Formats: sequence, structure tokens, C-alpha cells
Amino acid sequence: MHSIDDILGELPLPPYVTAEDVTFAVKAVTVHAAEQWPDGPRCRNDRAPHPCRLHRWGHRVLSRRGLSEREIEVLVADQTARQP
Repeated sequence: MHSIDDILGELPLPPYVTAEDVTFAVKAVTVHAAEQWPDGPRCRNDRAPHPCRLHRWGHRVLSRRGLSEREIEVLVADQTARQP
């Protein structure tokens, strides 16, 4: 983990995952996607080592909702295709 992650820890998950949480999670995973840098993959939003805290949180929320890795990939791909 990145040093700030060691200090702050993981973002807490909601007690139960609502449709609104899923929307936020898809956005977090999409916006905080990996971007290749000379020193390795970094978050394209905040330049933290990838996966950053928000990307991990979004992924955990979607997993808790019962989505498989493939279903998460499809949701993210659909969201990415909609961006201008």
C-alpha cells in the first residue's frame, strides 16, 4: 500500500449496498482507473499507486453487491463508453 493508505486505511463500506452506492462505486472505479507511468500503474485521477483507495472501495462495494469480476468489467466499460 501507498504510505497515505497506511495512515488512512481503507474507506468503510456502507452497512448494506443500495443502487445509489452501486452508481457511486462504478463512478469511483471508472474515474480512478489505472494509467501507466514510468514507475508503474498509477491512478489517473490522483496519481496514487494503482489501485488507489477509491478504486478499491468501489470494487469492494460492487463485489459486496454480488457482482462478479466480469460483471464489474462490463459496468465499467459501459460507463467509460458513455464519457465524452
